Amino acid sequence: MNAMKTALAALKLTRLGLHIARGLWTVAWAFPRHTATQKEEGIKAWALVLLGLLAIELEVKGQAPVHGPVLLAANHISWLDMVVLMASCPNRFVAKAEVRHWPLVGRLADAAGTLFVTRESPRDAVRVVHQMAEGLKNNEVLTIFPEGTTSNGVQLLPFHANLFQAAISADAPVQPVALQFSDVASGQTSLAPCYIGDDSLLQSIWRTLSAPPLAAVICFGEPQRPLGRDRRTLARDTQAAVAALRTTA
Repeated sequence: MNAMKTALAALKLTRLGLHIARGLWTVAWAFPRHTATQKEEGIKAWALVLLGLLAIELEVKGQAPVHGPVLLAANHISWLDMVVLMASCPNRFVAKAEVRHWPLVGRLADAAGTLFVTRESPRDAVRVVHQMAEGLKNNEVLTIFPEGTTSNGVQLLPFHANLFQAAISADAPVQPVALQFSDVASGQTSLAPCYIGDDSLLQSIWRTLSAPPLAAVICFGEPQRPLGRDRRTLARDTQAAVAALRTTA
């Protein structure tokens, strides 16, 4: 049984690698000729196929945005979070600079228009907040993971406030988003996709591939405008909204 499980995981890994390679080919050769709408449709289709290859069902609750301006603020569990969000709605991500150097995934994130921020540099954070505000003023959907790092999905870490300044500067709504991975058969929370602590990206991917069928549940809350709140208050209120959504995810 274990040998069969390993063989199936290895087959999934091969298919995953081929799919990522096709994605890299698309962004290198096809994207330069595509319109913005074609790119959005292509990214969503690619993400849905990737989830299928991983035997992950996508369950969307609430109303996902179809256009901006809106700043999505989600809890952060796994490298899969970005794939789940890409499969759910058009959006650009704000991610830590390290993601750009992840094998294959970083190249795809870069091609999808991700804004990379060096967390240890206040000056770089100011630069990215300015870019985010400009994007929101241009009616974009942007996604942040304000915990600043991944958690196990059971606990919610405190939200950092810096990036919320972009929504305040652009007077754009913030929409809370709750993510959770669960075992399809039992409905219980699955820790297989987690990418925390000493985990390597490959370990997290292999654990996901070896797991029984999973469901990725994404729950969109109600957008809320800043309405005079400072960034710390807005971050705290958004964290509370995400925590409430997680009880229904």
